[in-house]
Amino acid sequence: MKLEIVLEQEDDGTYSVHCPALKGCHSQGETREDALINIQEAIQLYLEVANEKARELVVQHPKSIAIEMAV
Repeated sequence: MKLEIVLEQEDDGTYSVHCPALKGCHSQGETREDALINIQEAIQLYLEVANEKARELVVQHPKSIAIEMAV
């Protein structure tokens, strides 16, 4: 899956980064490389939590079914 991220250098030389497609998915790092590694981890965790929440909704709505799909 490819997601757009926004990487910005802060006044203190550190980097902030966020993924506009995933509301609230932000990270930072001392270096550009650190920030990119950190946002990748943040995106993975965000998607794991979103998947868990979706599965909980299926359990709460018995007429729903869960289908796994690669994206």
